[in-house]
Amino acid sequence: TGSSDPYCIVKVDDEAIIRTATVWKTLSPFWGEEYEVQLQPTFHSISIYVMDEDALSRDDVIGKVCITRDVLAEHPKGYSGWMSLSEVDPDEEVQGEIHLRVEVLGSQRLLRCTVLEAR
Repeated sequence: TGSSDPYCIVKVDDEAIIRTATVWKTLSPFWGEEYEVQLQPTFHSISIYVMDEDALSRDDVIGKVCITRDVLAEHPKGYSGWMSLSEVDPDEEVQGEIHLRVEVLGSQRLLRCTVLEAR
């Protein structure tokens, strides 16, 4: 139909910790959702999966971005900007970007993740 019903899942390592709302019938969703969660001191990466909700079958993965602990360490004030989606399935071509703000606050290892929009 030329549109998707996108939502995002945020995972720390392989554990899903956040699910955004679904934005219906669009290729340019805006979420503007901010979350704060505790991180384990041993975490390795934060992955954001952009999904397409499907009422009749399993939801499709549109693409993902992965931000490693090292990348976050290189950005002490947080990472903010557009990131290109990469494929989850090597046989699938992925196009699109997601606009994120991700920061780790203080010694408490509090993750503040803002999922803004995608295109």
